[in-house]
Formats: sequence, structure tokens, C-alpha cells
Amino acid sequence: MGERLLPYGRQSIVEDDVAAVAAVLRGDWLTTGPAVTRFESDLASVTGGVPTVAVTSGTAALHVAYAAAGIGPGDEVVCTPMTFVATAATAMLRGASVVFADVSPETGNLSVDAAAAAITPRTKIVAAVDYAGHPADLDELSTVAHDAGALLLEDAAHSIGGSWHGRPVGSLAALTTFSFFPTKNLTTAEGGAVACADPSLLRRAREFRNHGLVRDRDRQRWPDEGGWHQEVHELGLNYRLPDVLCALGSSQLRRLAWFVARRAELHERYDAGLSDVDGVALPVTLPGAAPAWHLYPLRVLGGRRRALYEHLREHGIGVQVNYIPAYWHPVFADLGYRRGLCPGAEEFYASELSLPLFPDLADAEVDRVVELIRAFLR
Repeated sequence: MGERLLPYGRQSIVEDDVAAVAAVLRGDWLTTGPAVTRFESDLASVTGGVPTVAVTSGTAALHVAYAAAGIGPGDEVVCTPMTFVATAATAMLRGASVVFADVSPETGNLSVDAAAAAITPRTKIVAAVDYAGHPADLDELSTVAHDAGALLLEDAAHSIGGSWHGRPVGSLAALTTFSFFPTKNLTTAEGGAVACADPSLLRRAREFRNHGLVRDRDRQRWPDEGGWHQEVHELGLNYRLPDVLCALGSSQLRRLAWFVARRAELHERYDAGLSDVDGVALPVTLPGAAPAWHLYPLRVLGGRRRALYEHLREHGIGVQVNYIPAYWHPVFADLGYRRGLCPGAEEFYASELSLPLFPDLADAEVDRVVELIRAFLR
């Protein structure tokens, strides 16, 4: 029987998390209750006070953010291709067109120059991803978006707890989205959130995640119908994150600082073990960035990425590749997107290999991964 596969990412659950969930299960509210409000407030404590809206997934967060911004047919979203498909797909589900712009060869993040070159009069959003947990160049990208009369959306699925030039992730873009999938930097099992400081965007986000329901009498068209009355002015969906999962999120947030610190320790251990190895390039940290490392994106040079991937998998190491350029998926190819569109992203993808990285990963497990890589490339 083979050895257990060491995953590339995994949740960290302690008894306090279990107790928080159990307390909700014993209470009166499983959803739309006080644990939701508490989780949103707790999240705001790590976004620099920017209000948040809890939703059912990181994908839902993106869909809610695009809906809050009011994008639709005729609008364009400038987007990085070095991301999971949801960053682009949710914009397209709103009827917008996606214009992919190339990435920085250093970080895999959206290139400021490429984003600026992709802007047209139809651009409504510039969508940047904090790849691997390293914040994108949010100041300059915000300027690019602002000068185009557009909004900056920061897909921070990888980076909660990080900061850029001293400002926390969640406080820098007009709209920031988070994911709380088990492999991410904290988990609610499934879940996500949108952070936005603008009251109008915040209201639209809250309404879209709850079917578009309007309960404010001052905004209703027929407010005297009765105490039960509610109206739908714009269509939304049920993206409500239930209390039982919000309670897990609040409990996890109490350990976020440790999660971020432990991931940084493991990242540094990989750096130390691989810094003198020929045939690889290590992740970089740009000046002003304080990443919340979600991935350790090793670059394997010389066309040996697949061979190393298979070698490590054969030895029980669950390495991953993040990501296939989004427009390579057949759904985009069928719309006319072609390979070669963003050569920098394609080159980055061709060499990227994500090594195991999660808070409960043991130092000895990191050392084993390092030794297997060193032996293969020797």
C-alpha cells in the first residue's frame, strides 16, 4: 500500500473551531443570524475597517462584486489570465467581455503596463489577482483604473492577512474579494466575502447576495403593503453564508496572524533549502509587499516542470500547478481566444509548480520535499 499523499494545501482545524460550530448548531439560528453579522465585523478588523459582505464562496464573491459594480453587456473587464477561471467567468456571466492582459514575470501578477494597454472606452473594471498571496501592484493599478473611469477589483482569494506598502489587503481596491476554501489562508469550508468602502457598492452587494430583496421602506415602491412586505428591484441570487460556517470563520480569524506567520516560516524554509539549486527560480517579494503566502510557486526551468511534478507525485508529494492560463480553457477557445495571447503568462505557467504549503505542515515534511527536488535536479 502506498504512502499517504502529502497535499499541497489543507485546512487547519482545532477544538475551538469545532466548539464554535457546535455552539451555533445548539442555538436558534443556522443562517441569516447573529454569527453572520459577527463574522462580517471580524473580517472588517483585518481589512482596515472596510465593511464586508459574507457569501457562499470565492466565486460567489466575484459574482457579487461584478453585480455591485453594475457590469453587463457592452462592458469590458481587464483581467489577468494567471488565475482560476472564476475571476473571468463570473464577469462573463454578467454579460461583460473579458480582455486578458499579461502578467509580471517576477510575481505572476497583472502587469501595470499590460493592463493600461488593454484599457478601452468600454472598460468598467480592472481585475487583479494577488497571485500566491503576493499583493498585486495595487497603487498603480488603481490609478490605471481610475484614469479610465473604471474600478479596481482585487481578487484576494490568496492573500487575506497580507499588506501592500503598509495598507492591509481589503483596503486598497474599490472591491476586494476573498475565498475561504479549505486550502486557502483561513476556511469556512466553503465561503467568501466582498469588501467595499463605498456605501452604494456595499448596499448593492448585500442585496445581490440575498435575491435583490429591498426591505428599506424608504426605497420601496409600495411601502404600505404591510409589515411582511419586501421587494425585488434588481435580480439577485441566494449567496448567503450560513451562521454555522460564519462561526467557523470567526474562530479561524483568531488564528489568522499565526497562519500568515507560519506560512512565511515555511516559505523561508523552502527558500533556504532551494536557493543554491540550479534549474529553479524561487518566488520573489517586491519592496513594500507583505505577502500572506497561499502558495509556494517554484519555477522549474529548462522544460523539466512536468518531469519533476511526476517525480514528486510518485513519492507521495501532492504538488500542483497554478494555473493554466484562463483563456486556454475550451470555453474561451470556443469564443475565439487563442493561445499566445499573453506570452508572459504562458511562460510563467510552463514552469510553475506549487509545493505543499499549509500551517500544519511540519518542518521535516518541507525538508523531505526539498531533498527530493535537490536529488532530482542534481
